[in-house]
Amino acid sequence: MANTRRAMLDSIRHDLINMSRNGKAALSMLVDLAGTICASVLALWVLAETGLTNLTGWLVALAPASIAVLFAWRLGLYRSVVRYVGLDLLAASSTISVVCSGFGATILLLAGHNSLAMRWALVFCALTVIFLTAVRYFASVFLATRQRLGIQEKVAIYGAGSLGAQLVSSLRSSLEFAPVALLDNDEKLSGKRIKGLEVYPPSDLQYVIEKLGVSRVLLALPKTSRRSRRRILEQLSEHPVHVQTVPELDAIVSGKAKLDDIADVDVKDLLGRDSVPPNEKLLRASITGKSVMVTGAGGSIGSELCRQILKLNPRCLVMFELCEPSLYAIEMEIRKLRDRAELDIEIVALLGSVHHEDRLREAMQAFKINTVFHAAAYKHVPMVEHNVFEGIHNNVFGTLHSARAARNAGVESFILISTDKAVNPTNVMGATKRMAELILQSMNSESATRFSMVRFGNVLESSGSVVPLFRQQIRNGGPVTVTHRDIIRYFMTIPEAAQLVIQAGAMAKGGDVFVLDMGKPVKIYDLAVRMINLMGMTVKGPELPEGDIEIAFVGLRPAEKLYEELLIGSNVTGTEHPRILRADEECISKDKLNSLIDEMKSTSAGRDYERAKEILIEAVKEYTPSEGIDDHVWKRKQSVKREARDDRVIEFPSAG
Repeated sequence: MANTRRAMLDSIRHDLINMSRNGKAALSMLVDLAGTICASVLALWVLAETGLTNLTGWLVALAPASIAVLFAWRLGLYRSVVRYVGLDLLAASSTISVVCSGFGATILLLAGHNSLAMRWALVFCALTVIFLTAVRYFASVFLATRQRLGIQEKVAIYGAGSLGAQLVSSLRSSLEFAPVALLDNDEKLSGKRIKGLEVYPPSDLQYVIEKLGVSRVLLALPKTSRRSRRRILEQLSEHPVHVQTVPELDAIVSGKAKLDDIADVDVKDLLGRDSVPPNEKLLRASITGKSVMVTGAGGSIGSELCRQILKLNPRCLVMFELCEPSLYAIEMEIRKLRDRAELDIEIVALLGSVHHEDRLREAMQAFKINTVFHAAAYKHVPMVEHNVFEGIHNNVFGTLHSARAARNAGVESFILISTDKAVNPTNVMGATKRMAELILQSMNSESATRFSMVRFGNVLESSGSVVPLFRQQIRNGGPVTVTHRDIIRYFMTIPEAAQLVIQAGAMAKGGDVFVLDMGKPVKIYDLAVRMINLMGMTVKGPELPEGDIEIAFVGLRPAEKLYEELLIGSNVTGTEHPRILRADEECISKDKLNSLIDEMKSTSAGRDYERAKEILIEAVKEYTPSEGIDDHVWKRKQSVKREARDDRVIEFPSAG
């Protein structure tokens, strides 16, 4: 019986929703006409008025009703989508009721019913407002409600403030989600009802999941700090529920996002790191009104540096990049941002390699460059390990040529983007980046250019980052690949890293090694578990063999470290910025470094892989390779040599 009734209601709902626009308008007019006639007659009945003539009674019943329909049409009430009516309905209904009441009262006054006119007008007005609003409200509820419960997903909203209440109203017109509960850690709200939904404390989430069938939690926390959001997410990650967020109020107000633009949890919230407001004086010191060059402008850090630099109103921004598609993409983006903000900044996109010193020097002189951010580098540890000489050419010689070009072009400040992998390196990438640091420290003593370097760890969402990889693996059904159960990494957002790099460069005196405070390291395994849980899935393993996503340990990649460090030694001091430290580290003599660089050039020309690695060890005394040479070409050559030896024909002396 219940199923038959539900099917009948679904059929009616389907027919009404799919009715033509003219058909819906005609139906609404008939309903309004009948309702206002009933309101007029009911008002007379309530007032127990029996002294009306038939003509006056019919006029009082029909005339205001007709006027109501005509006025509603004039106000556009029949063009409104009933499922999405709001407060404007109350205003329109009140206006229509007042006008019709006045018209009916006038008829009564002309007919000599002076004492009745005002009383009838008040009762009729009240009844008409109630009818016009109630019939549309219940129609919107009926049309927006899906009786096929299997189609709508039940959700709970975390945050019972104004944004949470707005989200409830928005989702009630959704065909995808059905809000059934609110969660809030404010004890004063527990047990209260907001928008018809009960507010539960977060500790009751398991009850909400089991009893109300909630499978998704939407975060409506517009003003919560990132640290607090992290605590909330850690609590939610203990339950088998998909956690998502809604846009911040600023984005909704500015029109950049809609209230129901639901997205997966930002990984920044998982790390719980609140950024420190930038020091505007430091940000602008080496940028505003100056000509700035970014090498490697198409990369993750380089492109974000360009975005941040543009906001600081330089005179000219020169983007230097080897990869044509990457340069084209960042140029189009930066030009669009400039034009939208109506900034008077010269934007220059230059194709080129940091190997070509003359090209760099010529460009720096032509555009009178004041500040260079050197972000061009090969940074993926296994990739550089498999391509040793390319890593040396780009990271060592590329930095050398860029720095010499800057010195000869009279650049004021040159900032190298370095890495935590340069500290006690176990791989070629880290060793080459540390050698690049040593080159700048050596050159600083003989140049008016201030050379400095900024060292930091992993940035979120960069190319090769584990975060987008994990997200994609989870969406594909797993497994999520983690190199080692105990591996840890430091993380920072790309925008924060770029801002700190700019501020650190402004504090450079020459030869400085700046280290960014990366906060607490993150255990990659824990990060993978939280990402799986917060996407509404469970980790498959011995304890839960029926889980959704397996975590597979694939072993450390070639030359990869289990733990990363940021300092060589412990001699470090603070700076004007709480997140930027200055390290005092030893460097090798200029003569020895020049000798090693010269030998590295000849070694590179002769493709002597063994000697190249020995030179890196001599230059970077902290470098302790985790394994031998892993270059693809070198290994294939060794394999060919072995095969040639094995294939030699052994000749035996003939008998007799």
